Amino acid sequence: MIDEPQHISSIAVLGAGSWGTTLAVLLAKKGYRVTLWAHRPDVALQLQLDRTNKRYLQGVEFPDSLEVSPHLHDAVRGADMVVIAVPAQAVRETVSQLQDDHVEGKLFVNVSKGIEAGSGLLMSQVLREVLPSLPESNIAALYGPSHAEEVSHGQPTTVVAASSCAVCAETVQQVFHTALFRVYVNPDIVGVEVGGSVKNIIAIAAGISDGIGYGDNAKAAIITRGLAEISRLSVAMGGDPMTQSGLSGIGDLVVTCLSRHSRNRFVGEQIGKGKSLDQVLSEMDMIAEGVETTRAVYQLGRKLGVDMPITSNVYEVLFSQKPLQEAIMDLMTRDPKAEMH
Repeated sequence: MIDEPQHISSIAVLGAGSWGTTLAVLLAKKGYRVTLWAHRPDVALQLQLDRTNKRYLQGVEFPDSLEVSPHLHDAVRGADMVVIAVPAQAVRETVSQLQDDHVEGKLFVNVSKGIEAGSGLLMSQVLREVLPSLPESNIAALYGPSHAEEVSHGQPTTVVAASSCAVCAETVQQVFHTALFRVYVNPDIVGVEVGGSVKNIIAIAAGISDGIGYGDNAKAAIITRGLAEISRLSVAMGGDPMTQSGLSGIGDLVVTCLSRHSRNRFVGEQIGKGKSLDQVLSEMDMIAEGVETTRAVYQLGRKLGVDMPITSNVYEVLFSQKPLQEAIMDLMTRDPKAEMH
């Protein structure tokens, strides 16, 4: 239980992809002792030797206080804060390797954006299920419109630290906040995680629109009606509807639907141009979280009785080979409704 701001001096970042590496560098530059965990020993050794991540962040050098390790237990054992930056569908497998002595007194910060396939759980819920000795007050999420490619090069970025514990959120804010990486706080961790995860599905839809060759009208419709779906799901899961007007809602949705850096928009664009999902994924070097999140949210929406037509059609296009034009017509010819239904 965190009753007052926790002193953080040592941080473990689990996951050496672009976002994990970016945050590890950011924290090390602030003066924290940081251990970046890579699950493959050969990757960890190469990162330690090169002092940069040539695969994902070419030219971004590691500060001296940043170490790289392939040993999960060693990375976590001495840390005051543990940042979860592995792919969303790998969070359960990763944290299940930790024992109680790796958890006690530590603050866990999830930055992985996704909803677990099969269970329909948010990442903070996965942490609580796998690590029952970890208090809810020691779990936070750090979400928002924050492409690693821009953050790693010092471009201005704003994100939100969310936790049911105000002190926990404020501790995360203090640890991550810099002159160019501004951190707000929000008590609604459910709403923040829903917004930051489901936006990837809407970005796939936006990419499909781009790939087909549709214009700005269609893109604006996808973003705004996608936001309505996100809000409905968030409220059904206990989130505050106002959260979706913030950084992890409309902020992250806009940047993911519009940016050239967005992997999920790219997946949709390629499908819109006629490629199959398997073909697109086989040609990608990084993971598009929205693909498996689509599967999870489709099932979750049906379970909770939430109206999510964009998500449903993206699911059917990705996994049931529904023709694109049929999906578009099904969306456009639905029964007329009030905008705020």
